[in-house]
Amino acid sequence: MNSTVRIVDSYEEALAKNIVIVCLGFIINFINGMLVVTFFSNLMFSRDSRYILYIHLVINDMLMIFVSMTLYVLSYATPLVNVSWCCILVILGKVTFNITPLNLAGMAIERFIAICKPLHHSQICTPQRTHIFICLLWVLGAMPSLVDIIILLLTQPISFFRSFVPCYPIYVFPSKAHQEHTTASQVIYMSLVWIILIYTYCRVLFTARKAVLKGSANKARSTILLHGVQLLLCMLSYVTPFMYIIITPVFPQHRANIGFSIYLLTNIMPRLLSPLIYGVRDQKFVKQMKEYFTCKVIIVKIVPS
Repeated sequence: MNSTVRIVDSYEEALAKNIVIVCLGFIINFINGMLVVTFFSNLMFSRDSRYILYIHLVINDMLMIFVSMTLYVLSYATPLVNVSWCCILVILGKVTFNITPLNLAGMAIERFIAICKPLHHSQICTPQRTHIFICLLWVLGAMPSLVDIIILLLTQPISFFRSFVPCYPIYVFPSKAHQEHTTASQVIYMSLVWIILIYTYCRVLFTARKAVLKGSANKARSTILLHGVQLLLCMLSYVTPFMYIIITPVFPQHRANIGFSIYLLTNIMPRLLSPLIYGVRDQKFVKQMKEYFTCKVIIVKIVPS
């Protein structure tokens, strides 16, 4: 989540930026909503761990987009927000943000098992175990925020939760201990995810060279590689302050636009990749989506409301 302080814009610029963010957010969530409806329209998908993990990623991204969009609009509409309410939004945003790379790692592991351990895939990657794994992802994603709350309770008086501050993580969790904990947790999480992605990609790459079904192995390898690209875009959020510090001196007259562009690049655009990686590339999913929504459109035309 972007923690940089917003630069004051003119009314026209602020209105235009908020319209762009809200429209993009609704478009992304509308597309993802279609994917969710497609998933639940056929029981076949709910029995496949690959699709279960994918749709969880989509739902998580929808929630993150909503929270991020809300925080962005709030920063213009009400510059000062009650700490308690702001804390809830920031924590929800951080948890969903942490879950995205962990979910990508889980999807890479599932593809690794499917290609490199095909005889064990049906026993290991069952729907029940996948649901348990998703619960574990939420526990892991929430742990850093739980530590942040404990540190906040130990370092701030109760009156702090009744005060009003700009709704950014740096104001809600202001102590140095919070900053150090955030940095450490991000390094640990991202290092773990990158190790998993690189390992699974290399193993699938070696398997693809000698596999009988090279098409499936090559597709899995391409999918894991796309996970890496998506993860790389997600990681840009961690270096947002440094990007701002580096780029701003070069174009000081465009500070506000630079901050807006970085926010779009690091928080909004990576969420467009999820539908492309699976929803568009997966033939079963695309076929079911076309059949389901084509049928709905025909019914609406025949029986107008």
